[in-house]
Amino acid sequence: MPDPRLGKSDVLIGVRAAAVNYPDVLVVQGKYQILPQRPFAPGKDAAGVVLAVGADVTGFRPGDRVVAQLEYGGYAELVSVDAASCFRIPDAMSFEDAAAMGLVYQTAYFALMERGGFRQGETVLVTGAAGGVGSAAIQIVKGLGGIALAGVSGAEHVDTARQLGADAVIDLAAPDLRESLRDQVRIATAGHGVDVLLDTLGGDVFDAALRAMAWCGRAVVIGFAAGRIPEVKVNYLLVKNIAVSGLQWSDYRERQPEKVLAVQQEIFRLYEQGALKPKIAGTLPLAHAGQALAKLASGQVSGKYVLTLD
Repeated sequence: MPDPRLGKSDVLIGVRAAAVNYPDVLVVQGKYQILPQRPFAPGKDAAGVVLAVGADVTGFRPGDRVVAQLEYGGYAELVSVDAASCFRIPDAMSFEDAAAMGLVYQTAYFALMERGGFRQGETVLVTGAAGGVGSAAIQIVKGLGGIALAGVSGAEHVDTARQLGADAVIDLAAPDLRESLRDQVRIATAGHGVDVLLDTLGGDVFDAALRAMAWCGRAVVIGFAAGRIPEVKVNYLLVKNIAVSGLQWSDYRERQPEKVLAVQQEIFRLYEQGALKPKIAGTLPLAHAGQALAKLASGQVSGKYVLTLD
């Protein structure tokens, strides 16, 4: 690929680490809602060092350590990105952590606070809690003073959920999920139910989780990693005054970048306090990006893969 062009409002970054996210898998499969022209480099998170800035950029200078959030292009040695989507990272934060704490932590925070209306002390059920967004959400819930229920499938993910700080683990592979999920939540919450549901899976998991909501609960649809897009029986929403909303995080990046900046600063603050720490499943050189994508597509990854560049 040719070197990226530096626009007047852009920052040119020499990339040191790029996160591998589930949407990257969908992009390369041609299944994502936004598809770039080919050829292209995938990658929505890139951390590195500023090499040059556009004529209109005042907030950055060469040598700054930064992380950028972009629609695609992160799997590359060089990235040119609008300065509004670029953030200076704390001195103590590694490039690998910075890349791993971009899209998934932003998504989890916006889902919890902006769409879910979370309040301190509430109970939050996170489905797919061993994945990128899910693991970030568990940490953020705990960091902001909530009770976190981690929905996982498979015994190998139970320890991961507890290491993240989950107060209880909900087995999404249990027989008769429609009843068993609600029963598990009742036990974990002493009959109260879930105040906020952050669902990354869809399918039967979403259907069952909706039945475990507390009165005036808020469910946030983040993704459909399980495959089936669920349909909501709205009479159930009426009976328990439940609200269901969706999150498309990139819209906030385009429409309200000031909110994205404020959230990124809060994520950095929680990181420096020790409340957040990305679970990195492994690091691979850029040349092995295909291996990382294949592992993520398998659905068996616990944590995030990060690509590194020299």
